[in-house]
Amino acid sequence: MGAGAIKQFQKRWQQSKYVEGLLYAVGFGGFVYLLTHNIFYGILGLSVASGVAFWVLKPWKISSENAVGYIDAHVPQAGFSSGLLLSPTHELSDLSKLQKYRVATQLEPVLSKLRPPHNLLKAALVMFGLILLGLAGRFVLTKFGNPSGGDSSTTEQITFAPKDSLTNTTEVPQLIATNITIQYPGYTGKATLNTVDPNVKVVEGSRVIWNLEFDGDVQEVEMDLMGERIGFTQNEGSYRLTKTLTASGFYSFTFKDDRGNDYVSDLYSMEMVTDEPPMVQIEGLDNYTYFEFDDDKRLMLNTNISDDFGIDDAYIIATVSKGSGESVKFREETVRFDAAIPKGNKRIQLQQALDLDALKMDPGDELYFYVEALDQKTPTKNIGRSETYFAVIRDTVTDAFAVEGNLGVDLMPDYFRSQRQLIIDTEKLIADKPNISEKDFKYRSNELGFDQKQLRLKYGQFMGDETEMQAAPGQVSSTEAEGDDHDHADEEGEDLLDEYSHKHDSDNEHNLVQEQEHGHENGEEEEDPLHDYLHNHSDPEASTLFEKSLKAKLRDALNIMWDAELHLRLYEPEKSLPYQYDALKIIQDIKNSARIYVHRIGFDPPPIKEESRLSGDIEDITNFDKKEAFAYQMPFASTRQAIARLELLIHGKKAFDDADSALFVDAGNELAPKAISEPLKYLKVLQGLRDLEKVANRNKENFKAVQKNLLEVLPDVEDNPMKRTEYQDEINLLYLKELGVYE
Repeated sequence: MGAGAIKQFQKRWQQSKYVEGLLYAVGFGGFVYLLTHNIFYGILGLSVASGVAFWVLKPWKISSENAVGYIDAHVPQAGFSSGLLLSPTHELSDLSKLQKYRVATQLEPVLSKLRPPHNLLKAALVMFGLILLGLAGRFVLTKFGNPSGGDSSTTEQITFAPKDSLTNTTEVPQLIATNITIQYPGYTGKATLNTVDPNVKVVEGSRVIWNLEFDGDVQEVEMDLMGERIGFTQNEGSYRLTKTLTASGFYSFTFKDDRGNDYVSDLYSMEMVTDEPPMVQIEGLDNYTYFEFDDDKRLMLNTNISDDFGIDDAYIIATVSKGSGESVKFREETVRFDAAIPKGNKRIQLQQALDLDALKMDPGDELYFYVEALDQKTPTKNIGRSETYFAVIRDTVTDAFAVEGNLGVDLMPDYFRSQRQLIIDTEKLIADKPNISEKDFKYRSNELGFDQKQLRLKYGQFMGDETEMQAAPGQVSSTEAEGDDHDHADEEGEDLLDEYSHKHDSDNEHNLVQEQEHGHENGEEEEDPLHDYLHNHSDPEASTLFEKSLKAKLRDALNIMWDAELHLRLYEPEKSLPYQYDALKIIQDIKNSARIYVHRIGFDPPPIKEESRLSGDIEDITNFDKKEAFAYQMPFASTRQAIARLELLIHGKKAFDDADSALFVDAGNELAPKAISEPLKYLKVLQGLRDLEKVANRNKENFKAVQKNLLEVLPDVEDNPMKRTEYQDEINLLYLKELGVYE
């Protein structure tokens, strides 16, 4: 009893010690990383510091006895008897058992709140102190260290080696001075950098100037930039080359002495850093904002803009959309920020209130706007923009038609539900039938019947039905139904379907289309002499909107809609559903048959001679054979040829000559574009090919190493369709010959 609380206290004590040691280790590891800027050294320092801290603190040595001693010394309720909680009950006397129970009861609410001894605050302060010290040390090394950006002992130097073997008496010109000047574009604000490291990393558009001085007679100095030869100019004993960097790549140097011997350097990298466009973000604003007519139509834009080298300008592009449909009009405006934009700052925050009334927006208009920023790049500025945001003023005007009561009014609904929607709603009603009341079920079924009727009336207009269609067989007309309904209502006193039917289901049908009297008072119609020459629109059979076959299909669909409506009115949606599917199928057939197809323009064959048809004469008919050869270009052809040539050099079957040197240069030029995107994979291969131009590196071991590296980076060959050689014996040839004869 109470032993578990003591164990928990012991565990928390050990955990605090582990955390304390980890804080010391993180601080020391961060200090090492900041000084060396090497992640491996940082991880190594973290591991060593962790081991030392844990060995000093020894959290695993905190035992239950230590926990009991700390509790007895700092908790008065323990009464120096907390050790009894860890002792077995059968080994205690009755008095000890009573004391154990009393101590456990008093310690239970106290131990959960008791904090073990720790120095976490001290460890955290030490960690932050070491990190700050590492930052200060890094700043000092960067500020007052080697101007080339690193220690001179680790900076790579340009070295040359002869391409061919030289005699002992030949004096080799030595490179005695190297100076590489990097002039960054003026808009970056970066000072000119002088270095001796040939591996340069500069901003796009920077000018790089190489100055090389030799001790000895040198005739010609060139730069080999991925196959492009660029010559140096001689200026007062030094050789100078200026190039504006527009792309990344790899390069090397070559020169000739006064005796015509060639010398080549190692391969160096030239990395170009692209100037990124500004980043623009609008904070605290929804993508869509809606305003009522009487609202304060203002938007507050909180914009954060950042750029790597400095911001030049920023503004708001607002586009106002007026109207709808084909009459929509757009007006674009540029809204300037009220605050002046400080040019050259790398990060700015701008606030601007966008007033929709000032943009002359009316109800129903929409506004699309975004913030655009430009940096200081020359000659073409980079443009960055934010996301597009929308603001809409809700339209308060709705179209409503009002006429005098004695005029004919078209109360046909503006929106008709399609047959497919009626099917979906009917299926949903059938599925919901067990979960709804009988009253709701009948109401929804009758509503669907009314929608089916409206759809039938709408399709009836295409048939020329300017009045409601005649009743289907076995059904009474609407007028008779209305009369019967009124008679029943008068006799019974109330309408039983009043709770389930539309009020406008029958009351307003007489207003759908104005009724006309076609009869005469004499009860006899006079023959119209123009009857054969006029379009009798009141006769459904005389309608000319569709051809006769389409009218027949539409008539069938309307008759089926009668049955679908009937079962919906009788609260039988299960029986109505098959009729609805049949009506939908017919309507789809009508739509497809009404499409217009354009005749395809194709080959018009010559007329067939009737006298030679079915005669079996094929003497003048020959098969058409076409043979065309395609030259397949093997990718990385020079690289594959270099691998085969290295195989001969490894076995000593040929000597290294100028053709091999040119082949290895071509192979390096093929792989150079790949090395720009994946330098870690290809740089070693390019360096190995470059080393083969030096006579000192032309040995069997180097040949094997270069060949192995080439095989590792060489991509797989794509499938090349080709004719395969197959074995054919004499019997097969005779069989094929006979087939050719009887074809």
